[in-house]
Amino acid sequence: MSIRRIQPNKRLSAAVIHDGIVYISGQVPDTPHADVATQTREILAKIDRLLREAGSDKSRLINANVWLADIITFDEMNKVWEAWLPEGQAPARATVEARIANPAYRVEIAALAAVNRS
Repeated sequence: MSIRRIQPNKRLSAAVIHDGIVYISGQVPDTPHADVATQTREILAKIDRLLREAGSDKSRLINANVWLADIITFDEMNKVWEAWLPEGQAPARATVEARIANPAYRVEIAALAAVNRS
């Protein structure tokens, strides 16, 4: 089985494709100190780009993990998440409060998706 890495560096790859699954590493926003809604939109746009590059899309999401710096922002993040997802295509998901590596980040999201088969 082949393994394809997208945007690899010494520490991690933004995504890895193996056996029909794209594994998207934890994505963080480009705008530190922005509100959770803005950071969530930025992250979901990154996930869209990675899925596209991997030959997939958000309708093929299998699983997602969301880390929030403060669980009180759960509803704010969910409003953006729900608007982004196609109707009836929600993946299995966990959301927890956690200390994120950079204190300026309020949200981080990782995901798995099936790759489109030609």
